[in-house]
Parts: sequence; structure tokens; C-alpha cells
Amino acid sequence: MNVIEPRLRSDVSTMEGARRKLEACAREAHELYLPRCVPYLEAPPTPLDFYRSWISPNKPCIIRHALDHWGALRLWDYEYLRKKAGQTLVSVAVTPNGFADAVSGERFVMPEERQMKLSRVLDLIQGKEDKRGGVFYVQKQCSNLLQELPELTSDLDTNISWMSEALGKDPDAVNFWLGEKAAVTSMHKDHYENLYCVISGEKHFLLLPPTDRPFIPYGLYRPAVYHQREDGQFEVVDQDGDKVPWIPVDPLDPDLTRFPEFGSVSPVRVTVRAGEMLYLPSLWFHHVSQSHGAIAVNFWYDMEYDIKYNYYQLIDQLSDITASATP
Repeated sequence: MNVIEPRLRSDVSTMEGARRKLEACAREAHELYLPRCVPYLEAPPTPLDFYRSWISPNKPCIIRHALDHWGALRLWDYEYLRKKAGQTLVSVAVTPNGFADAVSGERFVMPEERQMKLSRVLDLIQGKEDKRGGVFYVQKQCSNLLQELPELTSDLDTNISWMSEALGKDPDAVNFWLGEKAAVTSMHKDHYENLYCVISGEKHFLLLPPTDRPFIPYGLYRPAVYHQREDGQFEVVDQDGDKVPWIPVDPLDPDLTRFPEFGSVSPVRVTVRAGEMLYLPSLWFHHVSQSHGAIAVNFWYDMEYDIKYNYYQLIDQLSDITASATP
């Protein structure tokens, strides 16, 4: 008698059972506490209330009137930005298709990064200069507002007082975002509590909770970077280093033949408009697009690596282990 076959059948059955439990956990989270739409707060909360009602349960919300005192809401048109910081060099992501830090075929492709005067970026976005087939996005997440555009910091707060008090810390980074409609942020998650503030235009978020992880495919991809040649064509240049884990599915147009499990996700879509602030909790998956020329600032606060993080890690690892058990 072949003793291996019964053992294999038992292992497969165990994996399938574990997979069913993970999927049931995801569905139960939606039934018990996850919102079907992102709720609005009409005023900034107190630190204690925000921690209890939103950070601790890990639920998103949009906060209105939190930015009303910012000069940026009134001042930051393109003419003002040229006058105040037009000669300042900023880091700009350049791609042929608007997808920076995204999967393309068997590679995880990062943008070509250029140092450009802010005034030139504005000219490109306004169509005053030939883009030569490129899509331009100011998106460097290294606290670029403080590091690269300190001239603009007098027009807003460089931390959100009630959030800093709620978490007992200042933000790790304050980032400035400016880009074309074609510039897209592919689906991913961050280990940060994120306050995303729109100054002008609109940002469109597709959100998935951490508990939907069993339905979200991951792969390992060779790192590469875009490079624009002298003739204007873009090429993909392979990079050294470990393969990058990333999500290969486009949530706006998912290939359900290739990724059938993604059909079980329960996305929440929300548009954040000028003057509004989105609280995007840590570990929530998100895909972001925008209106042309939208301007935003976000605040990253490092998450607490507590039992909530441990539980997510367990779900994440079990999702990977049991992925082969998906029908």
C-alpha cells in the first residue's frame, strides 16, 4: 500500500479547511463591523474620541473642516506655487503609462526619478511643454514636503495636533503630491496611520480591509526601473536585489480568470475632495487615482506593532500558505 497518497490527501484537506476558515473570517469582519461606505465627520475629533472610534477599531473616515485654517487651501494655485517655490528642485517620478511601483509582466517596475524645478513640473502638467511620452508625478515619500519644499510649510500645519496627541508621537513623514490624471498608485498597503489631505482637485481611493487578505493575490517580482532613452522611448532596466512581493491585480479591471479569488473582495470606494481629510488606517489595501493636477499632502504616523499587527501577520502568512488550496 502506498502510504504517501493518504498523507497527501490529508494535507490537501487540511489546507482546504484552513482556507475556508480564513475566507469565513473575512466575511464575518464585513458582517460585524466593517463599513460599506466611508463615513464623514463634520469636525475634527478629540484625540481620545478619534483613538477609540477610528484608530483602535482600524476603520477609515473622512474628516471635514479639519483644514479650514490652512492657507494652502486658498493660496496653492499654480501661479502661487511658481512664485513661492518655482525654482526649487523636487524629485519627480516619470513613467510611460502612469504606473510607478507596479507589476509589469514578471517585473516590479519603479519609475525613473528626476530632479526638476517645480515650475517645470507645473508647465508639463499644464501642457505648456512637450512631455515626450512621459507621465509625471511628484510622489516621493521621504517627507518631501519638509525636505524638498520647506518654502510651503508656512501655509499649513506640519503635524495634526489631535492625531499626534492620540498616538503620542509626531508624524514620521509629511509628503507632497502633485500629478497628472494618468498617474496611478497601484494597490498596496502601508504600515502607517495615514491622514491624506486634498488641497485641490480630487483623489479617488479604492479600499480593501486587511481581513480581505485571503482574496488578494501576491507574487514575487524581479525589481526593475523605467529609463527614457534619447529617442523618447522607455525601456525597462533590471536591477540587482531580492524579488519584491507585490499585488499583480488591477482592482479597477481585475482579471478574474487569472485571479478568481479576487472576485470575493468587498471594496469600498471613496472620493476625497479639496478641503477634506481621509483617515486611511494602517494595513488597509488601497489603490489611488486622481483628477488632473490634483494637489495633496499626507501625514504618515508609524503604526503600533501590537496584537493587531500580530493577527494580521498570521492572516497574511496563512493566506500565502493556503493559496494553492483555492479552487
